[in-house]
Parts: sequence; C-alpha cells; structure tokens
Amino acid sequence: MIRLLLLALLIMSLPAHARDPHSYANADEVSVRHLMLDLTVDFEARQLRGFADLQLQWHRQEARTLWLDTRDLVIERVWVVRSDGAWQPATFRLGATHALYGQGLSVALPGQPQKVRIEYHSLPQASGLQWLPAELTASGRYPFLFSQSQAIHARSWVPIQDAPAVRFTYDAHIRTPAGILARMSASNDPQDQATGDYRFSMTQPIPAYLLAIAAGELAFKPLGPRSGIYAEPALLDAAADEFVDTERMIDVAESLYGPYRWGRYDLLVLPASFPFGGMENPRLTFLTPTVIAGDRSLVSLIAHELAHSWSGNLVTNSDWNHFWLNEGFTSYVENRLVEALFGSRQADMERVLSERSLALELPELAPTDQALVLDLADRDPDDGMNAVAYDKGHWLLRTMEQRYGRPAFDPFLRGWFDRGAFASASTEDFLQYWRQTLLRERPDRFSEAEMQQWLHQPGVPAHAQSAQSAAFDAVDAARAAWLQDPTTTLPTGDWSTHEWLRFLDGLPDDLSNARMAELDQAFGLSGHGNAEIAFQWYVKAIRSGYVAARPSLADFLQRIGRRKFVLPLYQELAKRGGDDLVFARSTYATARAHYHPITRSSVDPVLN
Repeated sequence: MIRLLLLALLIMSLPAHARDPHSYANADEVSVRHLMLDLTVDFEARQLRGFADLQLQWHRQEARTLWLDTRDLVIERVWVVRSDGAWQPATFRLGATHALYGQGLSVALPGQPQKVRIEYHSLPQASGLQWLPAELTASGRYPFLFSQSQAIHARSWVPIQDAPAVRFTYDAHIRTPAGILARMSASNDPQDQATGDYRFSMTQPIPAYLLAIAAGELAFKPLGPRSGIYAEPALLDAAADEFVDTERMIDVAESLYGPYRWGRYDLLVLPASFPFGGMENPRLTFLTPTVIAGDRSLVSLIAHELAHSWSGNLVTNSDWNHFWLNEGFTSYVENRLVEALFGSRQADMERVLSERSLALELPELAPTDQALVLDLADRDPDDGMNAVAYDKGHWLLRTMEQRYGRPAFDPFLRGWFDRGAFASASTEDFLQYWRQTLLRERPDRFSEAEMQQWLHQPGVPAHAQSAQSAAFDAVDAARAAWLQDPTTTLPTGDWSTHEWLRFLDGLPDDLSNARMAELDQAFGLSGHGNAEIAFQWYVKAIRSGYVAARPSLADFLQRIGRRKFVLPLYQELAKRGGDDLVFARSTYATARAHYHPITRSSVDPVLN
C-alpha cells in the first residue's frame, strides 16, 4: 500500500506544463482551466462566430501575460473581468504568422484576473474545420460541418492553449440553422431535437486536441444503455447494425483496464471526406463511413477508438514527441479487446498486419523518425502520426507482455491508467513507473538496455518476436498454388477481410493483366464494397499497370477522403509518372474540393 501511494504521489508531482515545442502557450505561468464557448455556425460564410471565455489558473506570482494559440482566426476584441464582475477591454497582440503554428496571441493583463473573453470568428480555410455543401451529403438537403483538432488544429477554430499537457473542462452554447443537429465531444442528449439551439458540458478535463464539433442532418439510434450512434438518416440503420457490439466492447475494456470514466460512449459517422478512420473525441468518437463493410469485419477500429478512453484521453502524451504513449498503448489495448471479443485467430491476423504495415513504412522514414521518442521541433506534429507510433509502440508492449506474463503485465498497465488519469505523461514518466514496478520486481525479464533500444533506436530490435498466424499461412499456400497453376481454385469462400488483405498484399507487383483480370472478374475487386479490400486491390492494379481498374479507382478517389487510402494511391500513381500521373492529376482536380484540408495538404505536394 505504501509503495502504491508513493507511485501515485510521483505521478501527481510531475511538472504540469513544460513549454510545448508546438505551442505559443506560456502554460508554465498561467493555464486555462475552463473554457466557455458561445458560437454561431454560419454555413453561408463558412465560419464559427462568437466568443470564448477562458478561466485561468496562475502559477507564477510575477506573470502578467497570457499567451494563446491561434491560426486563421480573426480576433475582434479581448476583455478581462474586473474584481467587481464587470468586463473591461484588454490589450492584445497577434504575433508573426508561422506556416505551421499560426500566430501567438498575447494578452496583457492587469494583475492576475480569473477570466478573459475573446470575441472572434474563424476563416473559411480553417484547417480544423470542413464545411460541406448540401450536395455532398447523403440526403443533399442540409450542409454539414465537422472538426478535426488533432494534432494542433484546435487553434484554427478556438483561441486556446493548444498543447496536450494543458487540460480543461468546457461548456458550450452552439447555434445552427433549424433542422441541423449539433453535437460535441461533451454531454450529448440523445433526445435532442434539431431546433438549432444547443448546450453542452464536459466535466472531465481534456486537452484542446479533443475539442470537437459536428453539425448536420443527424439521427440517433441506441446501441446499449450508455452507447449509441449518430449518422445521416440514410446510413443510420447500416451503421447501427455494423457497430452492434459496442456496448460489449465497453464491458470487456472495463474488465481489463478499469471503469469507463466518461459517462456515455457514442459514435458519429461522418461524411466520406473525413480524413481519418476515427477520432477518439471523448464521449463521441468520430468515424469514417468506410468502416461500414456490411459484415462487421472492420470493427476493430471501434475497439481502437474506445481504447483511447484509457490510453490517450485519460493518460495523454505530454507533447507530440511522445505520441507513441497515445497510439502504441491504444493499439495494444485494441488488440486485447479484439482477442477477447472475436478470438485469438483474428487477433493474430491483425498483429501480423500491424507488423507488415510497420515493415512497409520504415524504409520511407529517416532513422531518427523510426524511434518511438521523436524530436519534432520545427516540424508538423502530424509527421509523427505513422506506423512507428502505432505498430512499433504496440510491438514493444506486446514484447513486455510476453516477457512478464499477463498476470503481471495487466495490473501494470491498469495501474498506469489509474495513477495517471486525467493528466499528461512523457516517456520518462513511463520509464520511472516501469522501473519502480516491473523492473524492480523482475529485473531479469526485460533490461534497461532493451527498453532504451526500443525507445531511441531506429527499426525494430532483433530480439522482437514476430507475430504468427496459421490462417495467413494457409492463405500464403493458396496464393502460391494459384500463381504456379492458373487452374487452381482459390478457397475464398470463408475468407475474412484480413485474409483477403493478406492474399492481395502478397501478389507480385508485376502480375500480368490477364491474371489481374481473372481475379477481378471472379471476385469483383474493382469497385469492391469493402474499402480496405478495394484499397489493397487498387495498389496492386496501379503497380501492375492494370488500367481496367481506373474507372473504379477514380470513383473511389472521388468518393472517399480518408487519407490512409487516398494519399498512398496518389503516391503510387505519381511514382509511375506518364499517363498514370496525368490520370492522378485529373482525378485529383475533380476530387480536391471535397477533401478535408488535412488531406489536401498531404496530397498537394505529391502532385505538385
């Protein structure tokens, strides 16, 4: 008991707000503790307009200036509350514009007031917002707005200390046109009607990258007593059927890692331009519709976003150099949930695919970017959002589990979540916790030198054990037989999505057009309804020069904005040059306006 108390005190005593390399915030002097938003959603002007009240906590007696992060915000006025409760104007200044970090907003304050108010509006090009016209929604009746704040895009729609070590609670009053339902990463009442006037409250402290808003024609369907799904009405039934296991996932996660501490866990399916698979906004995970496969084969994405309720949302990386603490832990927990819910066969396949993803990406990265602990100073923190953080981080925790055994490792991981709840942590904090627990108790299982190699060296350590899958071994044998003898029948009748991905990934890049056409005609791979399978097929089609897939590929690229899919496909086309590059540029010219700003910023350099 004494040791547990000491560990808890250790974590609580860690520095709360070191200066973040990607933020102008002076959170070591003064930090935001509560945010009150009062905003109007203006679809015609494509802007959020209103004010933000910031409640402050001062840390240094001599401090008199508040520094905030902004990007593409028009700051109209700043007010400070006096001791008598009245508002008075405050002097403010916007610094020089940085291409990545935007502008620092400094507010000179009399004394150390408890609250400031910032009147502002966003600009149409805000990187954290996407404004979709009605014709790009499922029904074509109402426009749609959604945010994506991670990593440092919250500053494009809220003037805030946009650093993950700064956590705050928030309330919001949001106005929209009638008929449009607004939702936020906060309390959402499933009984709300689309009146155009909404109030939200988030009582647990969160970092700015977990601020989220969506507004559009949305309907709701419950999935369990504390979970449900929002989607455009045309997608609602299919989405609810796809994610029917959500409540069971919450129960399994609680049995492994402790109570779910966020109240409700709802899902919101966004339009197809959403740039990511999912975003773990607390209480309201945002999802791409590309995971609605019709057979529940891609629901491990839900397990991943739910896992963030412990790893990332509950215990958050102190800055983006330690992003693996969010995503490596989450990927490990996701795999444990998949195993518990769907069996070791599926969990084994997903681990093999994870390691394959890492193996493909490592050669594309500089050696310094292959380490888990990064140095992203003067770089976009999005550069760290790659397979290293997710898959290498997962592999490290899996290796620790193998060395220590689950009876020891599971309580260790739960202890990390319990002791660090609603706080931020660095890799050094993790090391201190590990040294005081598992390393002290079992010093012969996993050495300090091995740990440092995982954290700071490129690649994967030689001692890492690769995942194995008997199901994939059978797929490999079937593919080899088919490649050797065209008359061989492929045993695809009961193949899962994962087995199809393994089969397609292993096909030679120079497979003849005749063999590609044979596969296409037999299994309808061009235009396949499962986005993961379609994507893997289009990669092979591009590499093999199978131009018959182009009409379906163009449709895929013009319908879907998920960066995981569109960026590699444009990269593959650009590599080949010639007619492929012409096709890529023509397709992109049509699709670009429909993509999220984050996706556009990734693809633009590829196609010049």
